Amino acid sequence: MIPPAGPSAAEAIAEHDPAPVTRRRNRAIPLVASALAAALVALLTYGLLARSPDTTIDDGLAQGRPVRPPSFQLEAFAAGRPGPRLALTWSRAAADGRVGLEELRGTPLAVNFWASWCDPCRSEAPRLQRAWRRYRGSGVLFVGLDEQDNAPDVRRFLSHFAIDYPTLKEAGDDTFRAWGLTGYPETFFVDRRGRVVSHVIGVVSEAALASGVRAALSGRPAGSRRGGALGGRR
Repeated sequence: MIPPAGPSAAEAIAEHDPAPVTRRRNRAIPLVASALAAALVALLTYGLLARSPDTTIDDGLAQGRPVRPPSFQLEAFAAGRPGPRLALTWSRAAADGRVGLEELRGTPLAVNFWASWCDPCRSEAPRLQRAWRRYRGSGVLFVGLDEQDNAPDVRRFLSHFAIDYPTLKEAGDDTFRAWGLTGYPETFFVDRRGRVVSHVIGVVSEAALASGVRAALSGRPAGSRRGGALGGRR
C-alpha cells in the first residue's frame, strides 16, 4: 500500500511561515495608533471646553447689548435688611426658602458672587456694604451669592462685615459656570427686565459700583470691566 503523499516542501514552508501574520499585525498597528490619537484629541478638547468659561454675557456686553443670564433657584440663606422699599419683593421671592432669578424680575439687581475663603472677597465686603446702604433707597437690590462654602463660615463672614443685604447660597458652583465666572469675586448688574447690563471681574471699585447701579436702573449696558484682585475657585 502506497502511503498518502505528505505536503510538499513549499506547502510546509507556507504552513509554518509567520510572515502573513506579521504583515497583518503590522497593518493593525497604525490603525490602533490612529484610534488612540483620535481618542486623546477628543479627551483634550473636552477638557478644554469643560474648563473654558462661558463668555455669552461678556460677548453680548462687548457688542453693546444687554444679555439675559441663565436662571437659578437657590437657597435664601439670609434675608438681611432690605429696607421698606425692597422688603416685600424679597419676602415674596423667598417665601418658600428658595429664590429664583425670575422672582426678582422688575427689580434692578447687583449680584455679587463670593465665598468666605476668598481673600479678595474680604477686602471687597466693606465697600459693597457701604454701597448697599447708599443705593438701596434708589430701588436697587444687592444680593450676595455665596458658593462652595459651609454655613457656619458664611454666617461668620456676614457677621464680621455686618453685611445686611440678602444672601443666597449654593453648595456647588453650577451658577458660577453657567454665568461664565472665572473666579471670586465677580459682580453683575441686572436691569428690571432681568438682563445683565454690566459685569465687573474682580474686586469692584466705588466708580464701577456707581456705573453698574446707573446701568441697572436705566437698562443701558455699561459693558464688562476688569476690577481689582480676583481669587481662584475650589
